[in-house]
Amino acid sequence: MLAKIWRKLLLFILIIACLFNVVNKLVKKSSLKDELLSSAKYIQSLQQK
Repeated sequence: MLAKIWRKLLLFILIIACLFNVVNKLVKKSSLKDELLSSAKYIQSLQQK
């Protein structure tokens, strides 16, 4: 009985965490140009070392 309650509780927490992750990524979506610029800067910093 207690195992079923824990399973349901953990499944509920997992679903909430996944939904929060998806919503957070949609809200804080950065543009492709920003992503490419940050990637280019990172590669340049690696090549200079």
